[in-house]
Formats: sequence, C-alpha cells, structure tokens
Amino acid sequence: MSSMSTPANGFVGDRFSSNSDYDTSFLHFGTDHLFWLNMATSPASFSDIGKRAKDLLTRDYNFDHKFALSLQGSSGLGLTATGLKRDQIFVGDINTLYKSGKTTVDVKVDTYSNVSTKVILSDILPSTKAAFSFKIPDHKSGKLDVQYIHPHAAIDSSIGLNPTPLLELSAAIGSKDLSLGAEVGFDTASATFIKYNAGIGMNRPDYSASVLLTDKGQVLKASYVHLVNPVNGTTVGAEMSHRLNTNENSFAIGSSYALDQLTVVKTRFSDNGKVAMLCQREWRPKSLVTLSAEYDSKASNAAPKLGLALSLKP
Repeated sequence: MSSMSTPANGFVGDRFSSNSDYDTSFLHFGTDHLFWLNMATSPASFSDIGKRAKDLLTRDYNFDHKFALSLQGSSGLGLTATGLKRDQIFVGDINTLYKSGKTTVDVKVDTYSNVSTKVILSDILPSTKAAFSFKIPDHKSGKLDVQYIHPHAAIDSSIGLNPTPLLELSAAIGSKDLSLGAEVGFDTASATFIKYNAGIGMNRPDYSASVLLTDKGQVLKASYVHLVNPVNGTTVGAEMSHRLNTNENSFAIGSSYALDQLTVVKTRFSDNGKVAMLCQREWRPKSLVTLSAEYDSKASNAAPKLGLALSLKP
C-alpha cells in the first residue's frame, strides 16, 4: 500500500478500463513498451486534471454496503463478482476479464440481465489504443473510444455507433508536471454542444494544483493537494467552486493519514455542513475493508450515514 495515496478498493473503471460503475480511476491495459514510456512522460489526460483532489475528497467513501470478490487465473482470465445493498434494494454483477497479448475482452452481466461488453486493443497504431463497447439489449449503446499518447500531448476521443452519435473529444498538452487541456461534447441528434470545459493542472510528487472552467463555462473550480509528510502519507487538500451566473460558492476540505502500512484514515468537511470520515484496512494482501460515516450538522434529526465496503482478492 502506498503511503502517498489511498489504496484501490476494487471498484474502479472508465472508458479504457473494465466495465464498472463504482469509481473513476484510470486503468491502462497493454504491454507495448513505447505506450507505457509515453504515459510516464506525457501530460495527464484532461479527465485527470484535478484528479488527486477528487480522489482525496471522494474516493472510497461509501454509505451503502458493497462487496467485491476478485479471482485471477494464470491464463489471463479474471473474474469479479460485486454486490451493492442500498436500503432494501440489492444489485450485483459478474465481470469476466480476459487479457491476451495486446487485446483485452471484458464482459459484465448485471442483476437485470444486461450484458456489457468491451474490447480493448492496444498499440493498433504507435502510441494508440482503442476500445469498442456495447450493451445488450440496448442496440444504440455501441461506442468507439480512441486514445493517443504523445510525450507532449494526450488525446481522447469517443463516438457513438448509431445514426445520431454523441461525439466527445478531449486533449491536453504539456509535460508530466504541467497540463493544459480542454474537452468538448456534441450531440448530433439535437445539433448542440452538451459540454465544453477547459483547465490547467500541475502535478508534482508532493503537491497537485488545478484550475478548471466547467459546466459550459459557468463554474470555476480550483483545487490543491499537498503531501505534508511522505513517511506516514499525511495529505491535505481542498476544492473550491464558484458559479459565475449566480455567484454561489462552495468548498470541501479533506485529509488522509496512514496509521500504519495497512491502515488509512480519511476525513472530509464540506460547506454544506456535512462531515465524513473513513477507515480502510488491508486485512490481508490485496483485500480491503472500508468503514465510512457521514454526519449532516444541518439535519440534526437525521441519523448519521454508515457504510461498509469489502474487497477480497485471494
């Protein structure tokens, strides 16, 4: 477990990772040496600008009951079963992941018999990977994602595979320490832009800072994370938002502290009066148990929210 960040909890995913709806951590598959070398020296993707602050303030907080069991075979086949209980409702899914060379096939079946499939191809061109995904029975869910990594640029694109596709494009330029980027989304069905955002971020081993203009230029967001003590992983951070059209402000302050090599404690305070805390313990190698609690000081009659997440990897 690294002392510089909260350990992964098994609930992760994005457009180039396995099918998962629990988190937004970026996973990269493939064995191409050049692609990984570019990843180590290139600027962060636009979606990763401000990610360290977001992870500090939101990652692993859970106020439901979650369970995940992951099994990995020697042949490249992995199996993950997850379950989520919220109030009196229970949902779950079974995820199968197979990796062979530069190809990854990911299939997920959920409680409602929906089947999600994703095929990831690494190094289809130098420093380029592509992901093709679709869901059954939704015949309009097909999507193609392409990612290109250059030592001084990172480009992500996405297009829906249907008659009126949703088009998305993001790009960042700079270096591994400094990124300047923007993203845009266009809905061909309505011929309108559904998003256009821009931002700049700086990442160093001991701190991270970012400024983002989001929500179609209506929200200005700034964040900062600082590693106070590398020995015990003490980290503090804050995120502030200002809505330009209404002059509304909001903020959140968070911290992370490693009690020992196996235990991490995080805290969070928001301007809306909510205070949250979690304790995560690696009780066996790669297996985590996370306890979360949140209290709303403005709703004194409401009981605190409690959550438990258990991730097992034999």
